[in-house]
Amino acid sequence: MSIITNAPKGTKDITPRDSYRWQHIESVMREVCTRYGYREVRTPVFEHTELFLRGIGDSTDVVQKEMYTFEDKGNRSITLKPEGTAGVVRCFIENKLFADAQPTKMFYLYCPVFRYEKPQAGRLREHHQFGVEVFGAPDASTDAEIISIAFEVYKALGVKDLALNINSIGCPNCRPAYTEALKAYFRPHIGEMCDDCKRRIDQNPLRLLDCKNEKCAQIAKGAPTIVEHLCSDCSAHFEKLKGYLAAMGIDFRVNPYIVRGLDYYTKTVFEIISTHAGSQGTVCGGGRYDRLVEEIGGPQMAGVGFGMGMERLLLVMENQGLEIPEPTVCDVFFCTYGDAARTEAVRLTYALRQRGVKAEVDHVGRSMKAQFKFADKLHCRHVVVIGDEELEKGVVKLKDMQSGEEKLLPAAELLDYAF
Repeated sequence: MSIITNAPKGTKDITPRDSYRWQHIESVMREVCTRYGYREVRTPVFEHTELFLRGIGDSTDVVQKEMYTFEDKGNRSITLKPEGTAGVVRCFIENKLFADAQPTKMFYLYCPVFRYEKPQAGRLREHHQFGVEVFGAPDASTDAEIISIAFEVYKALGVKDLALNINSIGCPNCRPAYTEALKAYFRPHIGEMCDDCKRRIDQNPLRLLDCKNEKCAQIAKGAPTIVEHLCSDCSAHFEKLKGYLAAMGIDFRVNPYIVRGLDYYTKTVFEIISTHAGSQGTVCGGGRYDRLVEEIGGPQMAGVGFGMGMERLLLVMENQGLEIPEPTVCDVFFCTYGDAARTEAVRLTYALRQRGVKAEVDHVGRSMKAQFKFADKLHCRHVVVIGDEELEKGVVKLKDMQSGEEKLLPAAELLDYAF
C-alpha cells in the first residue's frame, strides 16, 4: 500500500464506526467535571519549545528523547505538546486568569499529545488525554478533589479493579537533602545500573526510584524514602490528603517509589493503576505543582492536576468487557421510485430532521429492493415507501421493520408520527 494511504507509525484513525465510543466517554467526563464546577479550556496543539524546557525540565526523558520539535518558517523553535499541563499554565498566565477570584478550575478533553516513543497498546505517538488543572488552591482538599473526579469518571463508565497509589516528593525546602541521600545510596551501585540511571544520578536523582530496568528496580528497593525526609509543611499536607481521602471512602496505598516523570511536581504525586488481568498499568497520574506558574513567568500560584489517557481508558474498558451502546444512526428511511417521489422524500426527510428525527433518503439511485437492504443495514426501525401511486393519493406507506407491519398514512400526518 502507498505510504500516503498509511497513517504515520504511532498514530491511529478514529473511524465513524468507532467515534461513538469516544463521544460517550467524553460526555461522561464533561458531565462529571461540570458537576464539580470545572470549566473547559482548549489550548494550541503546539507551543514554543522554551515552554516545555522550562516547564517540564530539560533533564526529563520527555524533553531529551520524546518531543516533536521543529523550526517554523519564522525560525522559531516549536514543539507539539508532549503533555497538557504546561500549555494550560501558559494560558492561565497569558490570559491573566490569576486576576480572577481563585481557585480557577479547568478541564480539557480529547487533548492530542505527541511523544516519540515505541508505540504500545493504549499509548501511541499521538494519543489523547483528558485532564483537570486547578490553580490558586493550596490545600490538600484540592488534591483529594481531583482524585475523586478521576474515580467518579471510572465509576460512571463501570470501570473496576483500580488501585490508588499516593506519595509526596516534598518541596524545594526538603527535597535537596533527600536527593543527596539518594545519591549517597545509589553511587556504590551505579556501575550495575542502566545508562539512563547513570545519567540521572546527577541530573534527576528522583527518577532513579522508578526506573523500569529490572536490575535498577531491585537496587531501588533499598533506597531511603522521601516520606522520611519531608519538612513539616509537606508532611502536614500529606497527612491532610490521607485524611480527606479516608473521609471520602477512597482507598489508597502510600507508594514511596512514585515520583512521576516531570520535574514540575511538588508535594503530592499519585497514580491510579488498573489491576485487571490483561490491562495492568497506570491509567491516570498527576500531582501538585505549586511552583510551575511562577517558573513559567506568572505570579506565585499553587497548582494541581492530572492527565488520563483516553486510548488507555478505552482499552481497559474493552478488557473488562464494558460495552458502549452503539447509537441509532437512522430512525426512518425513505424508499422511493420515480423522480417526483424522490423530490417528495427529500422534502419530508428535511422536515423530519427539523423535528429531531434521524431521517435518511437514498442518494445513490438504488433499486427498491436494494434500498430496503440498505435500510436494514442501517438498523432503521421504520421505512417509508413513496411511489407514483402514493403521490397520487397523498399518502405514504409506513413499514415497521421489526414487526413487519405496514400501513398507509396521509403524508401530512407523517411529520407528527411518533418514530
